[in-house]
Amino acid sequence: MNDQIPPTLSVALARGMLSRRTLMLGAAGLGVTALAACGSEGRNPSGNGTSATAKAAQDLSDTEKVINWSNWPEYIDVDDATQKRPTLEAFTKQFGIKVNYTEDYNDNDEFYAKVRPLLAAGNDTGRDVWCSTDWMVARLIRQGFVQKLDLANIPNHGNVEDSLKDVEFDPGRVYSLPWQSGFAGISYNPKATGGKKVETMDQLLTDPALKGKVTLLSEMRDSVGLVMLAMGKDITKFTDADFEAAIGEIQKAKEAGQLRGFTGNEYTKPLAAGDIAACVAWTGDVVQLQAENPALAYVLPETGCTLWSDNFVIPAMAKHKKNAEQLINYYYDPAVMAEVVAYVNYIAPVKGAKEKLAKEDPDVAKNPLIFPDEETLSRAHVFRGLTPEEETKYSSMWAELTAG
Repeated sequence: MNDQIPPTLSVALARGMLSRRTLMLGAAGLGVTALAACGSEGRNPSGNGTSATAKAAQDLSDTEKVINWSNWPEYIDVDDATQKRPTLEAFTKQFGIKVNYTEDYNDNDEFYAKVRPLLAAGNDTGRDVWCSTDWMVARLIRQGFVQKLDLANIPNHGNVEDSLKDVEFDPGRVYSLPWQSGFAGISYNPKATGGKKVETMDQLLTDPALKGKVTLLSEMRDSVGLVMLAMGKDITKFTDADFEAAIGEIQKAKEAGQLRGFTGNEYTKPLAAGDIAACVAWTGDVVQLQAENPALAYVLPETGCTLWSDNFVIPAMAKHKKNAEQLINYYYDPAVMAEVVAYVNYIAPVKGAKEKLAKEDPDVAKNPLIFPDEETLSRAHVFRGLTPEEETKYSSMWAELTAG
């Protein structure tokens, strides 16, 4: 990365390190009771499908020019001078549809707990669209809580990146389209490692030179997923035995004193300071850190990395479905998505966004963590959807491992 800080990254640093991933601790802190309440109706062994069709309300889009959109904090372009959101302002100006944009999606399960009672009762949640992470989308589809997209209203859906087009939890992208994506890989501070490269999960878990200065992510799917990949397992098809074996490897590292702990993205400051020598880290965080600390390294292991996405979904009983689909179509315009990515610095899920951004901000467009090449994407894997029983079991095991 260039020593000169690109303008968009300067903006990111100026607004602080709060990111969409800051607040996403995933399933690590979930209780068994809460997961058991997710229900088991209509599932199949892969965790896909549902026996129920999401309930639809009368669509008022033609008479009510409004969309209610819930999203994660700090996850859209903002004009720092006016605090307005340029792409949303442009959407309203172009289509005459007002967007009530609310940053009230702080955690997948916290948000789910708010909307589930309404969805289960067949009531409107007051929202027309929101952005859920892959595994939560799998749950929502399974329970019949999100509606199929009318792709005729989203002609730009064909712009979705090939690697995100046909995912296990939503084959053919019938219910969801990605908003932003990111990798989980390995970051290390060369000053803290004595100049030694750290490029494998085996190094993180066993290298004596790193003892006590390693952190893993509290997001189960990323940390366990990376370990399973390092063990040669396919995280789109793994078994109970595969998961348990990976948990065993992490447990051994913990008992040996190799691990400093498990984190959300509060690893950023200790990593920059050298208190953490190496860790499992998310791309968006490291891109921002490298602007001030260009020596920090980020590696996507040769054995593979995890790829996550937050995805547009339209809930059951949404009153402005067609308007929401028009909004999704708008953000699947490469020029519009490029404007968002220039600000948030995550991976654009839309083909053509890189080319658009290259004209406006070449430094960002050249960053392989924001615009990975095909070889990199070929090593990226999405953690498969879980059945309710698996979700309860695995999350319980992970919570026990990460406690204390």
